[in-house]
Amino acid sequence: MKKHNFYAGPSILSEYTIQNTADAILNFADTGLSILEISHRSKQFQAVIDEATALVKELLNVPEGFSVLWLGGGASMQFCMIPYNLLASRAAYLDTGTWASNAIKEARLFGQVDVVASSKDANYTFIPKDYTIPEGMDYFHYTSNNTIYGTEIRKDPEAPCPLIADMSSDIFSRAIDWSKYDAVYAGAQKNLAPAGVTLVIVRDSALGKVERVIPTMLDYRTHIKKGSMFNTPPVLPIYSALQTLRYYKSLGGIPELERRDLEKAATLYKAIDESKMFRGTVTDPADRSIMNVCFVMQPQYQELESAFVDFCAGRGIVGIKGHRSVGGFRASLYNALPLESVLVLVEAMRDFEATHSRNA
Repeated sequence: MKKHNFYAGPSILSEYTIQNTADAILNFADTGLSILEISHRSKQFQAVIDEATALVKELLNVPEGFSVLWLGGGASMQFCMIPYNLLASRAAYLDTGTWASNAIKEARLFGQVDVVASSKDANYTFIPKDYTIPEGMDYFHYTSNNTIYGTEIRKDPEAPCPLIADMSSDIFSRAIDWSKYDAVYAGAQKNLAPAGVTLVIVRDSALGKVERVIPTMLDYRTHIKKGSMFNTPPVLPIYSALQTLRYYKSLGGIPELERRDLEKAATLYKAIDESKMFRGTVTDPADRSIMNVCFVMQPQYQELESAFVDFCAGRGIVGIKGHRSVGGFRASLYNALPLESVLVLVEAMRDFEATHSRNA
């Protein structure tokens, strides 16, 4: 039975990425060695990281003056690395979910943090809009997509200071106006590669302005100077990322990826909105994530949640249970997920509703 993978992360990867990574595990670049055992100092792996870096710049149209880094520690490590390197006195943060809240907590260790708005009181089911970013901020940090709650900011915000964005779950799904940013970071395990590497794109001129002493491993300049090779990088995830980036380019790059993502999301949201059994948790279409679609059953059907998950499993649909903190369902529609899988889920929803609806 074909599987339709809606897990939120680690998540679906393209067949191209999986097959090429599997081949490299057996024999990397005709070396007779596995990618698992090759030296990161070898010319063969240097070619991998060079091409991956070049493709990130090409696909995202990253201008001169920015460095692309491949780091360990996950996006959560960036919650402290960003303020360690860039927070001199005050920074503004937008609180739109668990990961934004965690980033705020870490930033407060390094300077004054102004939380300009929060949707916590509404269980993060909307994106705050009527807020003011004070003058004199070192940067404004936001989380572009909230995987747990299903909200997303798909336009670069306006701010009187540089932007910083955690784009872990929607990077490579839209264009970025780099003139507004000092840094963008993303854990790889949603739209790029297996867990284990974090992509960081940072403006070079923004660094070296804080007075604090930064530990060597936490200083972006260390990794820029050494080409992400100061310590042994996560070799396998970087190789997989290269395969994904090649795949993205072959499809037509960001414009085509965004077109596909919008089509998938529109298809699923339409089915939810037309249903009498299911309802979306994010009611404002402008705030709805196209990466993580969160929905629940209407109150009179809530006892059928487990039955629906089992029903889906019988059709090869996996990973649709909502995050343990919010319950319900979550369908993650990352770039590698085909429209076919969304259509299978929509059909399952309709068939389940037809069988169990009390108004049928």
